[in-house]
Amino acid sequence: MKAAFVKSFGHPGVVSLGEVNVRAPQSNEVVVRVEAAGLNPLDVKIIAGYMQQVFPIAFPYTPGTDFSGVVEAVGAQVAHLQPGDRVFGRSSPNSGGAFAQRIAIPAADLCLMAPDMSFEQAASLPTAFGTARQALFDVGLLQRGQRVLIHAAAGGVGSVAVQQAQQAGAYVIATMSAANMDLVKSLGADEVIDYHTQDFSTLRDIDLVLDALGGETLEKSWSVLRPGGRIASLLAFDIKGRDGMVGESVFFSSATPYLPEAVRQFEARQLQIVIDSIFPLEDIQAALEKVAAGHARGKVLIRRRH
Repeated sequence: MKAAFVKSFGHPGVVSLGEVNVRAPQSNEVVVRVEAAGLNPLDVKIIAGYMQQVFPIAFPYTPGTDFSGVVEAVGAQVAHLQPGDRVFGRSSPNSGGAFAQRIAIPAADLCLMAPDMSFEQAASLPTAFGTARQALFDVGLLQRGQRVLIHAAAGGVGSVAVQQAQQAGAYVIATMSAANMDLVKSLGADEVIDYHTQDFSTLRDIDLVLDALGGETLEKSWSVLRPGGRIASLLAFDIKGRDGMVGESVFFSSATPYLPEAVRQFEARQLQIVIDSIFPLEDIQAALEKVAAGHARGKVLIRRRH
């Protein structure tokens, strides 16, 4: 089968495409024919070697965690899935494997797709939906009536987070570029701020900030919090609270607990999935460069050629 792989750390140009063998499933695993795969900033960081202390990998390594596809083979102990099932899920970053034509993965890490969900939509969900839910509710403890500031609200995680916060009854303030204002409003933001021309740091009494940018944006975000307010950061693993305010990193490890809720919301027409662009597997370098540039509107995907 064809798969992307890296033999050394570097920029997206170190990623090659070649033929590799797909292994037979172990007793608790299934083999999935990958129809679509979602790219994440984490993929770029792993390829660059920045995450080796957190998610160590061994070469040759096939990157990619988020995917959707069709079950082709099941292990002896797998009872709830069978060949032909349409599934989606997330492999562990250490294992990767999604940027390939097939992947072997524990059956417990998969969820059945909604009947009218496309493979592209399903592959967009695991990391973005799971990270947004974890940041807002598990780390951020967001409750109805609170005020939340979501940075990079047009991105993969941000576009989901706006919808999740709005549905939870929060007052949602979002930052993005001017070109994405209408999109973010349509997702449910109560206020939108163009980060190029407006200064979000004049805000006050924010209960929760979802930080997807780090750096200067994170530093300025402390000033908008109410006493006892919280920052949930996707980037600052070493964040600490200050002056009675809470700072906590969002260490996302498993999408599995969140996938059934994603399906439920999709079937209830409560979840809009924003897709930036779709590349064939053969253009994996270009897709990764698109993500590395940091301005994707929603998700960047790889799609199987037919």
